[in-house]
Amino acid sequence: MTGDVTGEATGRPSVPPALACIRLRLGYGATPVITDLDLAVDPGEVVALLGPSGSGKTTLLSAVAGFLRPSSGEIRIAGRQVAAPGRHLPPERRDVGVVFQSYALWPHMTALETVAYPFRRRGMGADPARRAAGDLLERLGIASLADRRPAELSGGEQQRVGLGRALAREAGLYLFDEPTAHLDAALRARLQDEIAAQRRRTGAAALYATHDTAEALAIADRVALLRAGRMVQIAPPATVYERPVDVWSARLTGPASLLAVEVTDRRDGRARLALGNAVAEAAVDGPDGAEWALVRPDWARLGGPLPGRIVGVAYRGTHTDYELDTPAGLVGLREPGAPRADRGDAPGWQLERAWLVHRSGPGGKGG
Repeated sequence: MTGDVTGEATGRPSVPPALACIRLRLGYGATPVITDLDLAVDPGEVVALLGPSGSGKTTLLSAVAGFLRPSSGEIRIAGRQVAAPGRHLPPERRDVGVVFQSYALWPHMTALETVAYPFRRRGMGADPARRAAGDLLERLGIASLADRRPAELSGGEQQRVGLGRALAREAGLYLFDEPTAHLDAALRARLQDEIAAQRRRTGAAALYATHDTAEALAIADRVALLRAGRMVQIAPPATVYERPVDVWSARLTGPASLLAVEVTDRRDGRARLALGNAVAEAAVDGPDGAEWALVRPDWARLGGPLPGRIVGVAYRGTHTDYELDTPAGLVGLREPGAPRADRGDAPGWQLERAWLVHRSGPGGKGG
């Protein structure tokens, strides 16, 4: 992965990854955080880093930005080596736009001045830079705060100013660390749209750290699952949701029921599944010899031949979540609209599809 390989089929130079991390090791003092990580982000691609607190997301972004020296390994940005043994380019010499949770706004600058600064650094005149910054603040919903300094802004407002400053750089690679964490749902969706629009305008790539599964699945071309500093799975959103490599990955990427099963008569993408004292026929995928059936809430429905008693009902507005006690274990179901059954009812249920998993897998023990 050198970034300067000539394409054999076309005779044209191949385009290097926007970001390449090669056998990267990161830590603080003697404490390792990231171990032997390999990751490539293509030009124009968004890779979401999804993992629990302490998994290494922020540490990885800090190293790519240039704020943390790797213990070993290599980092390349657009084919240029920026970190390796004996080499470390400072943050200002890396073509990255950064939004961290800490905001790091200049206390003496107004919101408008803060966002205008990257435009000025690119050679834009004072008045055009202020107009461009004003337009960006308008799109971020904070044009009315243009003359305020950080001490006069709420945490969410500071976060939006920091996002505006990063987007104003028009960098080749953006690094986002929970950029919408302190915002309400409507504003979060608006800022996600603005991030996507800015990337389309510039063709930039992004590494986007989040603990919000729905956000990761919505914004990413690929999702990288991090556990204790190691990459457990990296794949398109539909793959990590529908085909998780293990139980840990499944539970990280969304609600999932885990049912003990015995699989028989498997052929043509379907199988008979023994669920306690009941048998279901459903679409299945996953490894042979698996002992568990992973069931997402939308892979089953209320009413059917399988026994189950409702032990939980939660109306969410657009849909209702049910939890059923079945001979094979607890199973969660999701249906659109208001509740049509109550706790204590036994309407039965039907299994439509399942992903088969082993008791343990690449990410650790199952169950």
